[in-house]
Amino acid sequence: MKLTRQDQILKMIVETFIKTCEPVGSNTLLETYGLDYSSATIRNEMKALEERGLIEKTHTSSGRVPSSKGYRYYVENLRDHSLDDEFKYQIQQIFADQSKSIDEILTQSCEILSEMTSLASAVLGPNTNEESLISLQIIPINDKTITAIFVTDKGYVENKTYALKESINIDSLVNCVKIIEERIKGTKIQDLMEKVEALKPIIQDYLLDSSLVYQFIMEAFVKFASARVNFYGQDKLLERPEYRQDLAKLKKMVSALHSPDIIKEIYDQSRHEDDINVYGEDDDLTIITSKLHLPGVGQGHIALLGPSRIDYDRVLSAIDYLNETLDHYFDERSELTWKKKNSNKKYKKKRI
Repeated sequence: MKLTRQDQILKMIVETFIKTCEPVGSNTLLETYGLDYSSATIRNEMKALEERGLIEKTHTSSGRVPSSKGYRYYVENLRDHSLDDEFKYQIQQIFADQSKSIDEILTQSCEILSEMTSLASAVLGPNTNEESLISLQIIPINDKTITAIFVTDKGYVENKTYALKESINIDSLVNCVKIIEERIKGTKIQDLMEKVEALKPIIQDYLLDSSLVYQFIMEAFVKFASARVNFYGQDKLLERPEYRQDLAKLKKMVSALHSPDIIKEIYDQSRHEDDINVYGEDDDLTIITSKLHLPGVGQGHIALLGPSRIDYDRVLSAIDYLNETLDHYFDERSELTWKKKNSNKKYKKKRI
């Protein structure tokens, strides 16, 4: 589709600003793109774009920069959907080794994504409302140390090691936890603490000091209930001039990287929207999420975090390509696993 002159100028402004991090004026566009429009014509179009709220004037220059609305318009209507072959090659190399675990694949994919985009990447686990506890165990390490292990039906594992008080008997603790497990196995994560609270009398019958039991169940519950986020490439953000030059913006980004509430809000919102979504209302923080379907686990997300001034064409094309490749890979692995499980049955049937 042929772009209007106004759209062409907006596209040039966005892409020039992405590259230079400097406000863009009419003379810059004339020199950079060799346009056959006059400087006055470009200024008129820029004024119209400003009136539409797609670009805005800075305080330090006569040039213009894209607004949040302008970035969204660019993403939805103007980007080229291009992706370099080097990124494709690096991603394909990850999937060449069939022995890798899902965690290894996701980690390496996100590391490459961060390297290519100079953004922080993240994997968000499935929503805890869809999960139930299937195992709660205590493993004695020695007479003074134990490890508590929690497992959900989506394959999420949480473990923590504790030093015991001398007053706690390990055998009594292990037996107590076994009884608790029998009664809470299959409980939805969101109902876990209420169920454990109802078991207080039983726990106290086994242990005079039951605080440790509540402690490790509560700690696991808090982690289960918060958004599960694994970050990669946070150091790449330090390469962004926005954060090198503005400490306040850097602090805001660091706060987002350490705030489950912010990530969880994005997660909950994007569960009901398109496969790829872009969020961000200011220059300080933009989050791009892509739905991720994990076999046997459910829906999670891959996310990229950075300033609004990013190469949206390259970034969105990359995350889209990665998402498609992951889906294809996991579908193939699921089909292969099914064939292996059923191969003996088919063989026996033929022999009969």
